Amino acid sequence: QVQLVESGGGLVQAGGSLRLSCVASGRTAGNYGMAWFRQAPGKEREFVAAGSSGGSTLYADSVKGRFTFSRNNVRNTVYLQMNSLKPLDTAVYYCAQRRFSSASSSRTDDYYYWGQGTQVTVSS
Repeated sequence: QVQLVESGGGLVQAGGSLRLSCVASGRTAGNYGMAWFRQAPGKEREFVAAGSSGGSTLYADSVKGRFTFSRNNVRNTVYLQMNSLKPLDTAVYYCAQRRFSSASSSRTDDYYYWGQGTQVTVSS
């Protein structure tokens, strides 16, 4: 059974940084595409960043140059380094894993396994 557990969220001032972690269990996460999504109150869940098993990455335009997706296959963990945070980045951040594919994708429907989310709040 695949489980994804996020951590690292919190309250930070605008311009600050946070690093989110997502520990996967149940199978080797390095074989599958993984991603970060976020959902702000009253809004739909949106794509943030993704990585393939081969190391390629995708980013939403709104976070390019500020956020970095990475993975540690030994630890079965993916990370989201978030710098230059803005109040608009406030949301619950979710980690997701594709069921069969090793490719990255920005589509919510391409992900089968989801974590419970971690809250990120950026104050102005």
